[in-house]
Amino acid sequence: MSVISEPLGRVLGNRYRLVAALGSGASAQVFLAEDMVLQRRVAVKVLQPALAKDEAFLRRFRAEARSVAALNHPHVLRVFDWGEGDDGPYLVLEYLEGGSLFDMLARGRRLSPAQAARMGAQAADGLAYAHARGIVHRDVKPANILFDEDGRVRVADFGVARALSSASTTDPGTMLGTARYASPEQAQGHPLDGRSDVYSLGLVLYEAVTGTVPFSGETPHATLQARIGEDLPADPALGPLGPLLGAACAPDLQARPDAGVLAGRLDALAETLSPGGPLPLVRRAPIDDDALGTGGTDLTLAEAAGATLVGDAALTLALTQSVPGGGTGADLAASGEPTATIPATTGASYRGPQPTRRGAGRRRWPWVVAILVVVACLLAAGAVYVEKAKLLTPKYAVPSVIGDTLATARQALGADHFKVEVGTSVQSIKVGAGKVLRQFPAQGTSLASGSVVHLVPSAGPPSVNVPSLTGAGNVTCPLARQLLAQSHLRANCPALSAYTKTVPQGDVINWSYAGKIDPTTAPYGAVIDVAISEGKPPVQVPTLSGQSWTQANATLSADGLVVKEVQAYSTSVSSNDVISTTPGPGATVPWGSPITVTVSKGSQYVAVPNVIGDTVAKATAAIQAANLTVGPVYGPATGVVFTTDPLAGQKEKIGTPIALYTETPPPTGNGPKPKTGTAPPAGG
Repeated sequence: MSVISEPLGRVLGNRYRLVAALGSGASAQVFLAEDMVLQRRVAVKVLQPALAKDEAFLRRFRAEARSVAALNHPHVLRVFDWGEGDDGPYLVLEYLEGGSLFDMLARGRRLSPAQAARMGAQAADGLAYAHARGIVHRDVKPANILFDEDGRVRVADFGVARALSSASTTDPGTMLGTARYASPEQAQGHPLDGRSDVYSLGLVLYEAVTGTVPFSGETPHATLQARIGEDLPADPALGPLGPLLGAACAPDLQARPDAGVLAGRLDALAETLSPGGPLPLVRRAPIDDDALGTGGTDLTLAEAAGATLVGDAALTLALTQSVPGGGTGADLAASGEPTATIPATTGASYRGPQPTRRGAGRRRWPWVVAILVVVACLLAAGAVYVEKAKLLTPKYAVPSVIGDTLATARQALGADHFKVEVGTSVQSIKVGAGKVLRQFPAQGTSLASGSVVHLVPSAGPPSVNVPSLTGAGNVTCPLARQLLAQSHLRANCPALSAYTKTVPQGDVINWSYAGKIDPTTAPYGAVIDVAISEGKPPVQVPTLSGQSWTQANATLSADGLVVKEVQAYSTSVSSNDVISTTPGPGATVPWGSPITVTVSKGSQYVAVPNVIGDTVAKATAAIQAANLTVGPVYGPATGVVFTTDPLAGQKEKIGTPIALYTETPPPTGNGPKPKTGTAPPAGG
């Protein structure tokens, strides 16, 4: 987009005289101006005239301008004033001599990790200040990272993107903000907060160090889609800055730090690194004070691109217009990035060939010689150009080797007459390690035989953080799969199961990858083996006979069994000791099963029952019922008992044997029955 074409020198708001064009973007044109009241240089951003006709935009612009003008922070570009001219609204900003980060990148200048950390800490600090006041930038990019003459950062253009969102002149469905640096939530049209600016700043710092912006597609839509759900690719050039930028550019909004936290982390990292020298600023060329107020101007890249230059001047202009990733300053203007400025030449200007003055006796032969020399030089230069450009060398179409191994790619390109240059590996989630991830030029490009094709191999998938599957508690297989999927990992659950006393049945015991238990990182897309608890282990009943009830109860309870006590008399087991268990020793039962423990009450004395006149069988039953035992039987087995030893009614210990004395029963009705307690006859 070209800058304002009318003559410079016009005055906005009866105060600001436009002195020189500084650049042009998709929504505005920027000028150096003189504040005629305060006698200072300022920058004036004049928004596109079409916006002045949009009432919704004007309402939002006025509100945003008031909010932004209230910002006062050392790392936020000051807004001094605002107004509305004939061609549209304008903002009056502080003028900085140090240029922008975009100016550096456009000239191929890169920052060290230490320089990027210091610059990023200042930018994040300015963003945090604005976020705390409810202002989200929405369009953080290199062109909006400006520097004063000492290299201090100012973040510019707060509020403009939000104002543009209400403009009816914006095409429906258009995502505001530069797609190259937009956050995933911007790409999806979700509501934004300050963490969207953090993501964009992370991409800006990545580019400042590496010279490339990740997730760049052939179209803005492809660029936006490429970063949804994707982690920031690692690059060795980032060094210790890499993990911080990976966190700032986390695809999950909840995983990102806010701007204040990021500023603190970057500042702490910068303190641990060597300074790395001053920033490679692209300073704005000074403008003579005499030019202020006289309509003096700078030549913009857009204007310079249309100028006719010859020789070294043309080459110099072409080089200064080159930008990262190809293209020129004019291309950048078309893309919405502001164009850098080239100061107007002071002193004599080139006025083209002048008429030859004829003087008496002027010789013409020097001119003839000069022309011949020029022609010879041009012919020689043409020959060199033809040779270097390989105009006479046969050309071939570059084949596609993406996805091939390096060996296969070398073979294919060599067969097609090309040389191969392999660059630094880049991590990829789609192409396996050691295979070709990118190639330059692309498939189908026509190149002269012997030309170089650059290959970028894949370093395999990047590492991702493995979430804890036990810290939250009650993590079952379905939840483990969900948590791992959120980190772009897959779950093999259950990979195995085991009994455990500490983890409830069905919950995760641990997880593993490549033989490592509970890893904190794993490659993107890796399969994580998850072990699940089968619950408490089964219990084998121990032998407890002879132990005290207290010992037995403690042992069984520790083994997870539910103990029930019953008591019984025993002549062989001391009082309060275990007689037996049910189930018995050696039996295996589930954890938590009931077990009955029979505990001795000690010996018990009982009375010998009266069995006089009873048969042996009937007497035996009565004695056993009294917990006594039957001793020897003296007399006929078919006889009746006429006495016992001990005698009936005598107290004896449980289990004591009782001897029975029998005789043949007399005929029915004949003879008296012996009296109770009659002693046995002598000699038995």
